[in-house]
Amino acid sequence: MPAPSHVPVLLDRVVSLLEPALAHEGAVLVDCTLGLGGHSEAVLERCELARVVGVDRDTVALEMAGERLARFGDRFTGVHAVYDELPDVLEELGLPTVDAVLFDLGVSSMQLDVRERGFAYAEDAPLDMRMDGTGGATAADVLNTYSAAELTRVLRDFGEEKFARKIAGAVVREREREPFRTSARLVELLYAEIPAPARRTGGHPAKRTFQALRMEVNDELSVLRRAVPAAIDAIAVGGRVVVESYHSLEDRLVKQAFAAATRSTVPLDLPFVPEGSEPALRLVTRGAEKANTQEIEDNPRAASVRLRAIERVRPAGHDRGAAS
Repeated sequence: MPAPSHVPVLLDRVVSLLEPALAHEGAVLVDCTLGLGGHSEAVLERCELARVVGVDRDTVALEMAGERLARFGDRFTGVHAVYDELPDVLEELGLPTVDAVLFDLGVSSMQLDVRERGFAYAEDAPLDMRMDGTGGATAADVLNTYSAAELTRVLRDFGEEKFARKIAGAVVREREREPFRTSARLVELLYAEIPAPARRTGGHPAKRTFQALRMEVNDELSVLRRAVPAAIDAIAVGGRVVVESYHSLEDRLVKQAFAAATRSTVPLDLPFVPEGSEPALRLVTRGAEKANTQEIEDNPRAASVRLRAIERVRPAGHDRGAAS
């Protein structure tokens, strides 16, 4: 198996957003999407007073990141969990609050690089796509058991695939002949079902379907919907939550959660904000930041990134609750 690689997107900008929250003794960052540990390594190098709790559902990533970050000793702790389990992780570690939480969403380059994981459509591989290979349904299970209507929903909602209904019908028809097991047969079907003019635009014709299957297999949007409010609730005053999204649905969920957390409860017609009624959090980024041309040239994965950050400016008691 070749050694996978991963180039963190917007690394310097992400660390600069985290640094103000981690500039004191005992500061803690929770890297909710540890991957190969690129972001965590940069934080541990540049924020010498901080320690990092690295969370990942992928046991292979945890092992590899643990080896990479071993030189930092007890400043790094790896945890096998899905990131919506953040409250349980913090409770087990005895951390009532933390100073920063980072999410770098989507599939990592590491997962794409390892053929056996089945995330990539460029070569034939088992249709797995589980971020945690220790259990749960695979992409093959989805293709072979979902109804045409369910498959259409997955492809349309998560892949924004215009030909979702046509593809779903073909999958249901073809699986009667033989169940789907590997990616090459699915890619072949997609080439057959997506009209030639559409295949010539918007990247590889399998890109949207593979993205949709991955998001369904790993329940990514539901997990994110629970995780972002939990992260906001977990940060202390001066703490920050930083999120990198690569899909419009992901970014919309983050934007909505941040908007809810920074919204004032004061009636709009009130001429002033009473003492103590200010929002408990503030937006650090103006809208969603994007990668510049040079970053995209150096790291094509950065093309779709949307970066947002939020900071707690008042104690949690002043917050209505981001999850409400």
